[in-house]
Amino acid sequence: MRNENKKRVYFVLSFFIRIFGFAGSTFARQTKINRFIFCFVLTYPYFCSEICKGMSTIIYPGPIFGPVQSRRLGVSLGINLLPSDGKVCTFDCIYCECGFNADHRPRRKMPTRKEVRAALERRLKDMLINGPAPDVFTFAGNGEPTANPQFPKIINDTLQLRDKYFPNAKVSVLSNSTMICKPEVHAALMRVDNNILKLDTVDPEYIQTVDRPTGKYDLQQIIEQMKQFNGHLIIQTMFMKGEKTVDLGPEGTKLVPVDNTGDEYVTPWLETVKAIAPQQVMIYTIDRETPDHNLRKATKEELDHIRDRVIAAGIPCTASY
Repeated sequence: MRNENKKRVYFVLSFFIRIFGFAGSTFARQTKINRFIFCFVLTYPYFCSEICKGMSTIIYPGPIFGPVQSRRLGVSLGINLLPSDGKVCTFDCIYCECGFNADHRPRRKMPTRKEVRAALERRLKDMLINGPAPDVFTFAGNGEPTANPQFPKIINDTLQLRDKYFPNAKVSVLSNSTMICKPEVHAALMRVDNNILKLDTVDPEYIQTVDRPTGKYDLQQIIEQMKQFNGHLIIQTMFMKGEKTVDLGPEGTKLVPVDNTGDEYVTPWLETVKAIAPQQVMIYTIDRETPDHNLRKATKEELDHIRDRVIAAGIPCTASY
């Protein structure tokens, strides 16, 4: 827990202890303890909110969340195919808004196809009556959406419900690209409107440092598989600055630079993007607090410079700051 959060916890606990105390006779102590428990239960929501203030983790509590205003996609209704109490991802990115994998091991199972369809239809019926109309249905949430084994069938259901309730909305999938070698995942992604695939760099060492794949990750295989979409993909790239905290055990920690905005990273990345030939590129930077607190946003000028290089190569590109 971060220091400011510890201070909040200590403040709340000391507040109760100062008021009630626990000295005196056995009967008096028991009466005060009972009062303490009663008041603590009443103020528990506040207690929890004080602990959570400033923490970087966002865990979505169900299969459907939002809508939210997305920097890149508009009014976005979120679809989370991962457990509602933790994170399941084939990456363990140091900038992930859901936090580190090890800190959020889920106990619950992934939602089933039936559960997702029912929750989505309920929400769409409500939005049809009360608004707002979504611009996009976005598969994101607590990790990698394509890791759900029912992902292809859930895509089928989502397209059907989209056509029934909001036919003008798009369906987007935000993926880290690790599962695109599976034929069934590839086929499902070919059916969605916005197949948004992550490629933060083409430097293998940087990927291991920042994206931190949890299993085997063959960068060249991923790139070749991206080409197999024949342009039906949007490449999404995070540009940032700062340092990664590396644990050295008893010796403490050290900071490793993770700035990928320089030419040594951008130029080979751009050459690879040109070879993949996506329909669009989205570049962005940190927008929320990150689990590693030594990271910094790329500047607007840096993002604009990279964006302009992509556009000059003949590929549409947007930058989100």
